[in-house]
Amino acid sequence: MQNDLISIIVPVFNLENELPRCLNSVLAQTYQNIEVVVVDDGSSDNSADVMRLYASKDRRVKPVFQANGGVTSARLHGVKESSGQWIGFVDGDDEIEPDMYEHLLKNAVAYHADISHCGYQMCFEDGRIHYFHNTGYLAQQDKTTALKELLSGSRIEPGLCNKLFHKTLFRSLLHGEAVPLDIKINEDLLMNYRLFSTAEQTIFEDWCPYHYVVRNDSASRAKLNPHKIYDPIRVKEIIRQDAPAELRNAARQAYINTCINTYHALLTAGSGYRDDLRKVHELLVKEANDFSLLGRKRELMANMIVHTPVLYCPIYAVYSKFFQKKFYS
Repeated sequence: MQNDLISIIVPVFNLENELPRCLNSVLAQTYQNIEVVVVDDGSSDNSADVMRLYASKDRRVKPVFQANGGVTSARLHGVKESSGQWIGFVDGDDEIEPDMYEHLLKNAVAYHADISHCGYQMCFEDGRIHYFHNTGYLAQQDKTTALKELLSGSRIEPGLCNKLFHKTLFRSLLHGEAVPLDIKINEDLLMNYRLFSTAEQTIFEDWCPYHYVVRNDSASRAKLNPHKIYDPIRVKEIIRQDAPAELRNAARQAYINTCINTYHALLTAGSGYRDDLRKVHELLVKEANDFSLLGRKRELMANMIVHTPVLYCPIYAVYSKFFQKKFYS
């Protein structure tokens, strides 16, 4: 196991202040046989200088530069430049605990898995931490089980950064447009879908060594825009069209749930989204025959959105304000 090289891909865009904290945590790994491929995605700040400084101090750091192409482009560029048998991802404004990759690799080898993954913790600037979920649960997953759990979000988080992938899984991703580069939101879910579709066995251990740092100016907290509204729906539609027979219902359910979530986001975003609400409503109308795939509560929501939207809007406004759990508040 000690001979296996892990390539850790760190995409960077204008993170000169956050990048040192990230790289310090990556270079502090107890598993020493790593290379850190840091990909500057056309930054306009001093991120490149930070990358060169770290490369001058630690030969495991490999700086890579490209014109701005988005995070998917940067990640795949990093994979192309990597030399390891295993691939991990860490976003340039996050950090990881020292034993994360040693533990993930140990599980991958012990359980003959192509993907080893774990939980994560969401760290807020005010000091709050939410764990997902830190139960210590350990589970082997075959391909179908893993893909169903990825689509439902029940156990497999859609992000790439709390996972270790065997590099052979990336062969199809490095050629063609398996993940369209113009998708800016939920692109990591689509890449995960492609990777888990290729993996025969995966291993999951629910502990939380990955620290997802939520910044007030992060993209996930930005106001709604066409990418935030329609990219998640587009991703689920791509998956639905691609899904084999044994995943078809899970993919349909994921698509409908995403349309419901998008509709809810538009309802609470204020005025100015009337046309988008109408478009998402029309998408849900087309899926009405499959609402029975949802749980009872979500089925009721979907039917109310489709059949009584005027009544549903004020009801959901009250529900959202007083009863819905808000991680970002």
